[in-house]
Amino acid sequence: MSSNANQKPPTAAERLLHLLKREGPHSAAALGERLGTTGENARQQLTKLARQGLVTHRTLPGGVGRPQAEWRLTEAGHRRFPDAHAELATRLIASVRDTLGEAALERLVEAREAETLAHYRQALAGLATLEARVAKLAELRSGEGYMAEWQAEADGSLLLIENHCPICSAAHACPGFCDAELAVFRAVLGDGASVERSDHVLAGDRRCAYRVRPRTP
Repeated sequence: MSSNANQKPPTAAERLLHLLKREGPHSAAALGERLGTTGENARQQLTKLARQGLVTHRTLPGGVGRPQAEWRLTEAGHRRFPDAHAELATRLIASVRDTLGEAALERLVEAREAETLAHYRQALAGLATLEARVAKLAELRSGEGYMAEWQAEADGSLLLIENHCPICSAAHACPGFCDAELAVFRAVLGDGASVERSDHVLAGDRRCAYRVRPRTP
């Protein structure tokens, strides 16, 4: 029997946290619908999570009747999702910068960029369409803990969305990691696409997102 058979299914509270992490602020009614329960049941769970400091809410203006509350994760709630070896990564970055200098840190970022690019290029080899390449990139990033997904937009662009950053602390200490990731996306998606970052966690956004557009001949 596999180890997965012994894993307990996620609780309603855990599912709520994952929904808020992946999709951003929602009302209790919308969250209840996503969970297959009532808005009141979702609100009770959210109230418990709020007492734990994991979620908070704000009252939306307008509307008739009971004021509508929009729920979102707090900083403590975001920290429930792993930032891979955050403290160790931050200390190592500081040590490299202090002992070897900024140039050595730049070489470290470049080495990671080259390794990631080689891995992604191999994984995307043979995928002819831009949609297929973006979809595979989202799959790879999800496997690395980024809770990634993609969607086609009405204007013909594609949106690559990362709902979590497992290296967030490292990126705060060394923003060069973010610059390197954007460069990797541009390289691996090829000259036939333009890639621009539209949302950025380091700028205070809930997620990182990249708009991918096919280049016109």
